[in-house]
Amino acid sequence: MKNLGQMMKQAQEMQGKLAELQQRLAESEVTGSAGGGMVQVTLSGKGEMRALKIDPSLVDPNEVQILEDLVIAATNDARAKVEQQTAEEMQKLTGGLNLPPGLSLPF
Repeated sequence: MKNLGQMMKQAQEMQGKLAELQQRLAESEVTGSAGGGMVQVTLSGKGEMRALKIDPSLVDPNEVQILEDLVIAATNDARAKVEQQTAEEMQKLTGGLNLPPGLSLPF
């Protein structure tokens, strides 16, 4: 039963590290861009939009559709960066532990 106690201790340590990781990711920010940087979207590590910057040269009443498309593209770029950052941090935390498909800790 000594191994069971050791496993429980390791599980508790992992839980604490996961909580720390979640906090670090929530506090982090990533910026995605589109249109050569003319539209920039900043998201939190949880995917919440924190900032939106639009180059004034894009603001043309006749070009609203292009602007809307660029905002969507920048948001998707930032979200992809959040997912990549999360995956990298999880890889570091789990030390290469292969988790079963569909199990995406901590989210």
